[in-house]
Amino acid sequence: MKYFLGVDVGNTKSHALIADENGRAAGFGHSGPGSWEAVGWRGAQDVLHDIISQALLEAGIAKTEVYGAGFGFAGYDWPEDRPGHVKLVDSLELSNASFTLGNDSLVGLLAGAKDGWGVVVVAGTSNNCRGWDRNGLEGRVTGQGSLFGEFGGGLEVVNRAIEAISLAWSKRGPLTALSQALVNEAGAADATDLFAGLARNRYELSASTAPLVFNIADQGDAVAEEIIRWAGRELGGLANGVIRQLDLENEAFDVVLSGSLYKGSPKLIEEMSQSILAVAPNAYLLPLNSPPVIGGVLLGMEQVELRTSVIRPTLIETTCELLQLKEIV
Repeated sequence: MKYFLGVDVGNTKSHALIADENGRAAGFGHSGPGSWEAVGWRGAQDVLHDIISQALLEAGIAKTEVYGAGFGFAGYDWPEDRPGHVKLVDSLELSNASFTLGNDSLVGLLAGAKDGWGVVVVAGTSNNCRGWDRNGLEGRVTGQGSLFGEFGGGLEVVNRAIEAISLAWSKRGPLTALSQALVNEAGAADATDLFAGLARNRYELSASTAPLVFNIADQGDAVAEEIIRWAGRELGGLANGVIRQLDLENEAFDVVLSGSLYKGSPKLIEEMSQSILAVAPNAYLLPLNSPPVIGGVLLGMEQVELRTSVIRPTLIETTCELLQLKEIV
């Protein structure tokens, strides 16, 4: 029996999955942040070895029984990042395994897209968007967030909310219930204290505050609702850029929605859908409901030319069953 390894390394959690050649999940490993940007190269190596050791132990196999591997790394953004990540993989000594590696968003694309190609839009702590056409040509945005004008993740939603309460405080914009909500969230005395504390680093409002913005929008606050709709339009714009790069405007393909922010409000997806369908009317938006690490296993299988379209349903089913037993999903 041949086995295949998938790895999804992120800035908040890291997963490894082993499955056999029939697509049956056999072992799983998990840990916290594993990106070199979050924990450094030494820390990244430690996390990688840890999660793979867990998966191998549960599967009851040796490294030599792994014949293909697919790695998705948060922090693998530019060509100059490749040597460090290749070194990480080489340190595993998977002597019999052919492997490929790339940005972590791509394993989410493979996990969600039925035909193994299309576009993935990530909306979690921040945002990202990448895609493949049917011939394997890749399109992308920078993945660097607001630095390069890419918005729509949790961090950008919270920053937009802070801007909105600043506009209200200085009477440059409408009043909003976000003002008191963010004051309470930060533990500030009032809006003035909140702004001073944010400026002097006494307070912090991180991406984890994004659900609060969704809650205020659900209560009918027009300012908060517009922030959610703005985020949807921005995420749609990311997808449209990749769609144009890959000449997919007239194609039928999946747009995979990966990340926790999509659980916040249907208004986000409504705006995103309108934006994308105006450019690519045959696109199909679907939430990613299976673990992205599945895409890593599929990538590993493709290295030895297995028919992943046949194996994929079994892999998804057995992986979800395994993780439910572990109470991970």
